[in-house]
Amino acid sequence: MFRSVTLALDGSPYAEEAFRVALGLVRESQGTLTLLSVVPHPPLIPPPDPWILPHIPESQIHYYQDMLKTHREEALAAGLTRVETALLEGHVVDSVLTYLEDHPPSLLVVGSRGLSTARRLLLGSVSDALVHHARCPVLVIKA
Repeated sequence: MFRSVTLALDGSPYAEEAFRVALGLVRESQGTLTLLSVVPHPPLIPPPDPWILPHIPESQIHYYQDMLKTHREEALAAGLTRVETALLEGHVVDSVLTYLEDHPPSLLVVGSRGLSTARRLLLGSVSDALVHHARCPVLVIKA
């Protein structure tokens, strides 16, 4: 069974459905749920200086912190005993893949579509990239 499940959250309806599925999987296995979110760097094409990272508004960071806190509280209230959170900044796919390399789960759960629908047309689907590049099983939830 899946003893450790990492759930990628972005606040979209698809991620909310993935959250419900991940809760059920972790509750059944009595494992650990890690709630992972990435504050994306704003796209700058081309960047003014490749050595200077784009500024992320404080409000955006708070949005992701609050989302993780709310979901952690919900998971604990649902009976899970081991719930961890991780908040990263950067390119979403690269950040998630690096996190998974350092903290390999039994399963990664993601929603099929996130908040970045317009950017997906330019940069590709996050869930698609994770399915193809993660070294663990990936469960993609369609709402």
